[in-house]
Amino acid sequence: MSATRFSTAREVFAAFPSTERDINAPPSDEPPLPFLQRLRCSETPEDAVSFLAYALGRREAVWWAAQSVRLLCRIAVGQEDAPLGAAEAWVRDPEDLRRREALRLGMTANQRLATPWVALAAGWSGGNVGPSAQAVVQATPEMTPRAVRTAILVALATVSARDRSSRLQACIDIGVPLMSRDTR
Repeated sequence: MSATRFSTAREVFAAFPSTERDINAPPSDEPPLPFLQRLRCSETPEDAVSFLAYALGRREAVWWAAQSVRLLCRIAVGQEDAPLGAAEAWVRDPEDLRRREALRLGMTANQRLATPWVALAAGWSGGNVGPSAQAVVQATPEMTPRAVRTAILVALATVSARDRSSRLQACIDIGVPLMSRDTR
């Protein structure tokens, strides 16, 4: 396997058509990391959050979202709510029962907060996302990255204007090392 999931930024855009709605910059043939670095220095550094959400594997993306939400919302270990705890539990052990629990908690929590979106990112990572085993709705590949993006941007909205840029850059810093890990 390769060191990264994608060879170029254009491949990320091709794999996830919603990137064109979520990222202002056009795709390029640059490798993902230089493209990401260019986005983080642009007038819309939030594009780097969106790009990372799509470029990372599902587990890495959910972990990154959880760590970013912890940073942005100042949630200490042991202080997480049930949705965030369920998402992190799924990352550590991605079995379907944990995924379904994260999905349930994400769907029933206040989605104006960031942590339910982290849970939804885990819950939408694959398999049946329907309300029951009888109502089968398959997850689409874009569901996890869109929930990851939403979680981080919702959390970022809680940060003061003075701290916004540095905290956004810190979130990107958390995600960059995860780009070199290749998973589903």
